Amino acid sequence: MNPPDHPSRDALLAAAAALPIDQINVGQPLLFQQDAFWPYFARLRREAPVHYCAASEFGPFWSITKYKHIMQVEANTEVFSSDVKYGGITLRDQLADFVLPMFIAMDPPRHDQQRAAVQPIVGPSSLARLEQLVRERAQTVLDGLPIGESFNWVERVSIELTTQLLATLFDFPWADRHRLTRWSDVATALPGGGIVDTEEQRKAELIECLQYFTGLWNERVNAPPRDDLISMMAHSDATRHQSPMDFLGNLLLLIVGGNDTTRNSITGGLYALNRFPDEYSKLLGNPALVPNMVPEIIRWQTPLAHMRRTATRDHSFEGQTIRAGDKVVMWYVSGNHDEDVIADAERLVIDRERPRRHLSFGFGLHRCLGERLADLQLRIVWEEILKRFGRIEVLDEPQRIFSTFVKGYSTLSVRISPDQVKTAY
Repeated sequence: MNPPDHPSRDALLAAAAALPIDQINVGQPLLFQQDAFWPYFARLRREAPVHYCAASEFGPFWSITKYKHIMQVEANTEVFSSDVKYGGITLRDQLADFVLPMFIAMDPPRHDQQRAAVQPIVGPSSLARLEQLVRERAQTVLDGLPIGESFNWVERVSIELTTQLLATLFDFPWADRHRLTRWSDVATALPGGGIVDTEEQRKAELIECLQYFTGLWNERVNAPPRDDLISMMAHSDATRHQSPMDFLGNLLLLIVGGNDTTRNSITGGLYALNRFPDEYSKLLGNPALVPNMVPEIIRWQTPLAHMRRTATRDHSFEGQTIRAGDKVVMWYVSGNHDEDVIADAERLVIDRERPRRHLSFGFGLHRCLGERLADLQLRIVWEEILKRFGRIEVLDEPQRIFSTFVKGYSTLSVRISPDQVKTAY
C-alpha cells in the first residue's frame, strides 16, 4: 500500500504524459524509488532538453537531459561552477550551518591540488597490487553464498565486497568496516527516506564519522607515509592543513564514490541480465564478453543519477537564458539513454560497440577518480561469478533507494539453484 500522499507507480507513469511540460519536476525522490522517472526524461529530451522547473522541494532548477548538452555544461567550468560556496554538487543544497567542502565541489586550482593528493590510489601500481586482493575477496564472498534458498544480493555480495575494498583503501579497522557502509548511506540520505529520520540525526552521525577518522589521521600524520588514503592526505601539502569540515567532506566523497557507485552497479548488473535473459545467455556462452559488459552495466545502471552546477553569470544556452545563481542539473541517467547517441539505450547490450561512450563517470575536469578501480572490481566479480555459477535468478523487483542522487537498491532477492552451481573451476 502507498501512503495517501504517495501516488502509485502507475499514477506517476500516467502523469508523465498528462502534465504540462512546465509542471514536470524530475527532482522528486519518489520517482526514483518507484522507477517511474523514465517517461519524464523521455519527454524532456524530446520537448524541452533544457528545462526549467520553477518549484520543487529543492527549489527551482534547470534540467539538462541530452548527452551533448551535458558534456557542454561539464566542459564550461567558468560559467557552470561546482564550488561548494554556491550550494554543492547535488540538487539539494548543502546546509549553511553544515558545509562540507570536497574536491569534487571545488573549482581549479584548489580542485586539482586536492585531487592530486589521492590520485596515486588509482595509479597503475596500486591497481596491480589491488587486483589479486579483490579477486581473493570476491572468491571468498561468492563461495559463502547459500545455494537453493533466497537471499539479498545487495547485502551478501554488493555491500560486502565494496565495503571490504573501501576498508583496504583507507586502511580502516577491519572489525568496524560496516560503519563505512552506514556513513555512506547517511551522507546522501534524505531525512524521512528510510536511512535517517531528521537532519539533526544525519549531522550527528557524520560528526561521529569525522571523530573516528580524526583518530586515524592523528596516527598517520605522525608516522611515515603509507599507501592508504588517510596517509596520502595527511602527508600532502595540499590537504595536510585542511579544516575538519574539509576533511569530512573529502572523506565522504571518497566513501560514497568508493561504495555506493560500485555496489549499485554490482546489483544493477545482475538485475539487468535477468531483465534481458538473451543477454544473460550470450554472457554464459561467451564469458570473454565481461570486459565489454562492465562499462555497459555502468551505463545502464548510472549509479549517480545527476550532478549539479551553479551558474556564475547570466548565460544563453540552447535558446534559454540561465541566470547567475541558477541551479543547473546534469541528469546523467537521461543522457545515458539519449536516443540520438545510444541506440536501443533502454536495453542492456553486453556486446555493444563503444560501450565506454557513457556519462556515468562524468566528463572533463571532474571525471570520476575511481573509474578504473570500479571497472576492475566489476570485471573481477563477474569473472568469478561465471566460474562458479550459471544463471542466478532474480526473484522479485528490487527495492530502490529514496534519492534523486544515488540511483541504487536496498534489496534484490535472488536464488542460486543447485543445478546452476559448477562443480569444478
